[in-house]
Amino acid sequence: MKFSKWWQFFVLGGAIVLASAAASRAQERSDELAQLRAAADEGDAKAEFTLANHYYRGLGVRQDFEQARNAYQRAADQGLAAAENRLGMMYERGLGVPQSYGRAITFYRKAAVQGNALAQYNLGVLYESGKGGRLDYSQALDWFRKAAEQGEPDAEEEVGYFYQRGFLGARDYEKAREWYKRAADHGSSNAQNQLGYMEQLGLGVEQDYVQALDWYYKAAEQGNPNAQENIGYLYQHGLGVEGDYAQAQSWYYKAAGQGNSNAENQLGYMNQYGLGIAPDFAQALAWYQMAAEQGNKTAKANLKALAEKLQSVDMALWGAANNAAQQSADAQAARRVRIANLQRQIVELELDARQEESLAGNSAANDVLSNMADAKFHKEAAQYRAEAARLRAELAGLDVLTAASTPVQ
Repeated sequence: MKFSKWWQFFVLGGAIVLASAAASRAQERSDELAQLRAAADEGDAKAEFTLANHYYRGLGVRQDFEQARNAYQRAADQGLAAAENRLGMMYERGLGVPQSYGRAITFYRKAAVQGNALAQYNLGVLYESGKGGRLDYSQALDWFRKAAEQGEPDAEEEVGYFYQRGFLGARDYEKAREWYKRAADHGSSNAQNQLGYMEQLGLGVEQDYVQALDWYYKAAEQGNPNAQENIGYLYQHGLGVEGDYAQAQSWYYKAAGQGNSNAENQLGYMNQYGLGIAPDFAQALAWYQMAAEQGNKTAKANLKALAEKLQSVDMALWGAANNAAQQSADAQAARRVRIANLQRQIVELELDARQEESLAGNSAANDVLSNMADAKFHKEAAQYRAEAARLRAELAGLDVLTAASTPVQ
């Protein structure tokens, strides 16, 4: 009994300490926001931008896109490129403002001509996709290259992709590999996956499944679903490794957990034909259904063929399997939306951190006040990264399926 009371006291004391620490952090955040507001009121564009970020993210304050937009606009009116870029993003997505690709391009261009690498990349994406009414690969590559020359990994990957696909002339695999390698060295998992793909198919190099697998693993370690699916494919077909259906299925589950439709289709195929597992038409139908919902043409064909087969054999089996498959597809679709939202927030928080760091050290003055301001920007960047880490932990519980969490039981 004494031990029990002591333990209750210990737990209560720990709870009080945690509550006190949380209150202290909340007060610290409140003080920082007050300082930001004071600096913004005095015309500090960088403080205005950082304050806007808090409203945009809902960090320390209630999320409010209108407040964020107003603060970004005040910073942009002073010529701050980072704020112009963020306004472009808000107009592109219709966050707190009417969605407008034209306005997005206007703001991106203002920031891009000042040398903002993120705006240059965003502008390239709009020209590449034709959003805003103008598809222009030449303009897209020009802006991607400007951003890439500043070490922006997504832009480096895009330049590589342009050369690989030959959007502006003949394909140039050597240049594609060169730019992919630069992006991969800067941590781009998409570029690492593309390097693996080129090794796998022998594009500009001698075909090498082992080297392909090495690149895929690098990308997969960062959670890249396309690389995870590619690893599964190599194990399924014994390319560069000994064939192993269990390993293939494991990697397909990882990719399918993030909504990779090719992996979902492959899981359907493995369940339909009993590759390493007992044949299960209901499971196969569910996986095909999920992939087909995303527009996967192979899965649509497989779904149609399996549905016709089940209907011709046993209508009761078909009805039960079809109902279960639809329920699973609906559940997975909602899950994928949540995953996509988390992934987008993580990417944007990392971008915000980089923008905050870029604001530090740009002052011509080299005095105590400037150094204190720089320290605040670095601290803000650290807080964004901490929030990104928290979301990654949340994502880790969602983005990996296991054999125990397959759609139909």
